Amino acid sequence: MRVLKFGGTSVGSAQNISRVKAIVEAIDEQVIVVVSAVGGVTDRLIQAAKMAAEGNRECFEKLDSIIATHHEVVNTLFDASTSPAVIQSIDPEIEELKAILKGVFLIKELSKKSLESVSGMGERLSSKIIAQYIPGMKWYDSREYIKTNYEYGRSQVDQEMTQSLLCEVKASLGARSLFPGFISSNRKNENTTLGRGGSDYTAAILAAAFDAQMLEIWTDVDGFMTADPRVISRAYCIDKLSYAEAMELSHFGAKVIYPPTILPVYQKNIPIKIKNTFNPVAPGTLINAEKENISSHRPIKGISSIKGVSLVTVQGIGMVGVTGISMRLFSSLAAKEVNVILISQASSENSISIVIDTEQAMVAQKAIEQEFKREIALKQINKISIDTEMAVVAIVGENMKRTTGIAGMLFNSVGKNGVNVFAIAQGASELNISFVIKEKDIKKAINVIHESFFLSDYSRLNLFLVGKGTVGGKLLKKISEQQDKLLKNNRLRIRLAGLASSNAMIFDREGMDPATAVHQLKEEGLKGSITDFRDQIISMNLANSVFVDCTASEDVAAIYQSLLEANISVVTANKIASSSSYQSYIKLKETAREKGVKFHFETNVGAGLPIIAPINDLVKSGDKIIRLEAVVSGTLNFIVNTLSKDKPLSQVITEAKEKGYSEPDPRVDLSGTDVVRKLLILAREAGYVMEKEDVEVEPFVPQAYINLPSLDAFMSKVGELNAEYEARRQKLESEGKRLRYAARLSDGKAKVGLIEVDRNHPFYDLEGSNNIILIWSEHYNEHPMQIKGYGAGADVTAAGVFADIIKVANIN
Repeated sequence: MRVLKFGGTSVGSAQNISRVKAIVEAIDEQVIVVVSAVGGVTDRLIQAAKMAAEGNRECFEKLDSIIATHHEVVNTLFDASTSPAVIQSIDPEIEELKAILKGVFLIKELSKKSLESVSGMGERLSSKIIAQYIPGMKWYDSREYIKTNYEYGRSQVDQEMTQSLLCEVKASLGARSLFPGFISSNRKNENTTLGRGGSDYTAAILAAAFDAQMLEIWTDVDGFMTADPRVISRAYCIDKLSYAEAMELSHFGAKVIYPPTILPVYQKNIPIKIKNTFNPVAPGTLINAEKENISSHRPIKGISSIKGVSLVTVQGIGMVGVTGISMRLFSSLAAKEVNVILISQASSENSISIVIDTEQAMVAQKAIEQEFKREIALKQINKISIDTEMAVVAIVGENMKRTTGIAGMLFNSVGKNGVNVFAIAQGASELNISFVIKEKDIKKAINVIHESFFLSDYSRLNLFLVGKGTVGGKLLKKISEQQDKLLKNNRLRIRLAGLASSNAMIFDREGMDPATAVHQLKEEGLKGSITDFRDQIISMNLANSVFVDCTASEDVAAIYQSLLEANISVVTANKIASSSSYQSYIKLKETAREKGVKFHFETNVGAGLPIIAPINDLVKSGDKIIRLEAVVSGTLNFIVNTLSKDKPLSQVITEAKEKGYSEPDPRVDLSGTDVVRKLLILAREAGYVMEKEDVEVEPFVPQAYINLPSLDAFMSKVGELNAEYEARRQKLESEGKRLRYAARLSDGKAKVGLIEVDRNHPFYDLEGSNNIILIWSEHYNEHPMQIKGYGAGADVTAAGVFADIIKVANIN
């Protein structure tokens, strides 16, 4: 025998009921079917009853609509010759419903007894229709067999009497039997119900009483999901759960199965199968007593959540060491029928926090204040605090108790994404870890937990890029080209969630195609400043967000601090922030460290050449950097290497600009400003406290030319220097020397300027736009560490930025 329960969506229309018929008819075994009301009908019935109690005549219009819904189902399922008889069979229920509603309307009072009768009418109607639609189906009135007592503020099943009555009827069951779910009656045969989700409970009671081999819950999802698919699209179906795991997930918001359902079948060791009426071939989720081996499965099975709750905290020094405080607290809440979802108590007994439905928050507060009126007056207990708009998130899994580091991984993942945890609860069984957060953070929290515990097939970074020019454009191309490879080899998906230019921006939570994003920005972009872009990024509150700066803008650099404070990682090719005041630089780094996010700027010095990372590694290992010498301007090195009799200074500067080696205004490079910034960053990363004013600067060309009012004026005048620089080049060539624009840090002093090097110097053979850095440290004293390579151009800079983005994801 199998017991099959079909929920409201499964019987929500004539078409869906035909699916139910096909499922039942495909089973050769003895079948017990339990059905809910037609989808949405129970809510409509309760609304009609409440409207009637208010004296609102529209209740009768709502009633007519409910009747019409059922007539439409009948007329669609049955042909013209049989539908009148089916409609006639449900007329007694319709007439009873009309009479109750009219009585409520006349006396303007909705008693509990009346509400129970009205709310259970949906199951009575749907079950009679379906029983006549499926051939060979025998209908039973659940109210005759499932009996309840009114205890603890609601109807509780009288298990002894119910089991006795069901045992009596067991012998009369046919091959196919149908019971309406949800409805029951008390010893006086007055209508009662089993509460919302009660149809599941009905099915479990029947399965236990009839010793069924399987209880199947047919719903509109494939089974229990690793997380709510409405919150996280990558959630997938869990193939197997223990009874305890299913109970925990159900209690904390997974609406696949009504929690009390599990107990009756658990006691008889009857497996539960969750199936999808709309996808019957899906394997579903099996729930039984077997526990999985930790060696082959992940430690947690799923993530569940509850929204619309409030955190109530009772706190006070006077609670410490006083017996009976907890008993009085929970007794006062029970007296007002306030359901407690979660409890968290400080070990010092200084505070107790509970989570309840927000609708009950004020009732709970008054009850607690009344109970502890004396202690509050004596200031032994503080005023009761209530935090609204909260949510509870729970991770569940039997294997958690045998796996170390679960709590650490959990709270590290949510913490580094800026999700504040208000309360934590974990039982000694270690089956469940629950915590309270702001409701606005629930999507972010579930996403990062899902990824942290490898429930997803891949990790995801949400990228927000500002700058679509030369470097930004190359970066978008690299992301487009590398997406599939990263997903396949590294299980990483980079999702472009936002793109901004100097005056426009565009966002897409699901991600834009990097290959067409620039065109999309042009066609669909909204006007906005960089601060508007920042505010929207923070407002979107996406997990694993990364802000990428491919500009040279001071305004963009100015928003880094607020982004890091909002737990958003920053990757930048823009040197301005790291070379600004030391105080600002160190604050950015400290904020990133405190918030658990990343601040990467490797391309600030060597474009795609790794220079900062090796210096960081030396410092972290305890080494001390004593001296640095470097050629870190690919632009200026290109200029000195390209100068010749046929290519004078002015022509080479123009060529460097056209090739994209220089800044848009080459004077930034020629003034030495760019090299000063780079040396400043290197010195700071090496552990030196240094400001820009501490660097001695000799510009590449005389300062008078740098100070010209415009780039055009400079380009027209710089030719005056051609002969001087060619003469110097020829002189050095005759002496076997070459000109280099170098940066030097020694004895805590920094200098940048032109130097002359001979054939024995490592800088002598530096070709094209390559960079080189020599590092002397306590460990590399006699022979310096040497880093050399290509150090200019949009391609290598974009590659360096891309590498920094990958570092944020912590993949190899």
